[in-house]
Amino acid sequence: MNEPTATHSLAMGYILWIFGFIGSHRFYYGKPVSGTLYFFTLGLLGIGWIIDLFLIPSMDRQAAARFQAGPIDYSAAWLLLTFLGVFGIHRMYLGKWPTGIIYLLTMGLLGFGVLYDFWTLNSQISVLNSPG
Repeated sequence: MNEPTATHSLAMGYILWIFGFIGSHRFYYGKPVSGTLYFFTLGLLGIGWIIDLFLIPSMDRQAAARFQAGPIDYSAAWLLLTFLGVFGIHRMYLGKWPTGIIYLLTMGLLGFGVLYDFWTLNSQISVLNSPG
């Protein structure tokens, strides 16, 4: 049985886990519902955050099986979204220049566009990485 091609970085997962009490690692691994829940409950009052320390390898394998590998790097896009999202830099990296410029001029559509991208960035990259 072939191992899925790695799409997400285990090291990046652990780096984002440091901020996991706000759900960042869960968003990164394509789990937006639990990421949002962690955001509003501070990592399920810290309990879920600690448990996730041991679940990250499993989440990494699931992401590799679920998302399409290709020329666009998931980790780079997530770094750009996390730290420069309101400026639309992640969208420009994805080749979505018009919406990147709109984000730049509107502070990520007043933050709502950035929130949308936290929910959908993995899928957006997977579509762009799909052949044909």
